[in-house]
Amino acid sequence: MRFLDTNILLYSISTAREEAAKRSVAVQLLGERNNAMSVQVLQEFYVQATRPTRRDGVPHDMATSLIRAWLRFPVQDITLSIMNDALGIKVAARLSYRDAAIIAAARALGCGELLSEDMQHGREIGGVKIVNPFRLTR
Repeated sequence: MRFLDTNILLYSISTAREEAAKRSVAVQLLGERNNAMSVQVLQEFYVQATRPTRRDGVPHDMATSLIRAWLRFPVQDITLSIMNDALGIKVAARLSYRDAAIIAAARALGCGELLSEDMQHGREIGGVKIVNPFRLTR
């Protein structure tokens, strides 16, 4: 199973011409079955996608419809054990708490890969390999 970071969800709604290739990759990934995410990722998507200053932002109803559609994937809740794991990962891997919490959620779901543009491609942290699915797009 692959864990999807927030940027995958955000690229899937992008209307920016310069992000067309990334949008295509994101839409393709979201059409596959072996994905997982966390409540944190869904929350971050909502906040960013509905931000009034976002040029390709979406209204509340559309954002919540997308979130409901993505609930077909396993979604890791934010729990005390996830937070504690994230705090340890933050220190050991020298990451932001946000990134550490994403990795902790991916680990909790048993994901071997974390698809993200925001972390170092190829790095493995706690048994989760970071893969940038956009590394070959322009």
